[in-house]
Amino acid sequence: MRSVLIVLFVAIAATGGYAAGKMQFHGERVKLIHAQEIQEKLDGLEAKVSFVEVTIPAGQDGMPHRHPGPVFGYVLEGDYELGVDDQLTKIFHTGETFYEPSGCLHRVSKNPNAKGTARLIAVVVHPRDAEQLAIPEPASEKP
Repeated sequence: MRSVLIVLFVAIAATGGYAAGKMQFHGERVKLIHAQEIQEKLDGLEAKVSFVEVTIPAGQDGMPHRHPGPVFGYVLEGDYELGVDDQLTKIFHTGETFYEPSGCLHRVSKNPNAKGTARLIAVVVHPRDAEQLAIPEPASEKP
């Protein structure tokens, strides 16, 4: 799996995939690397795939959110802590991959280390008309 992802990323870079935009989400910096319309459909809708690089400084975390389609991730550097829905969080290390199902609550997105940056590539398959790749989860009201 790792070698397939590396070949895919190199192919995108060689065919003109370059930074098209940068975003900041809480403690995460997100840079769009490449977006491409695809022939396959997602839940019957015309689809697109977007590649983003996520950088999280030491000890920082992102805000809870959802994605409009499945996410496949690869940790380029450091460690990445991921918590999806009500599942226990898991830490992924450099060279490891992860998957998030469509629409799940991505409640933990964190660099658990006190030193060093975490960097990852996320590949998001989504409807072409999706306005956001990460949809912030509204803050829950506490009694």
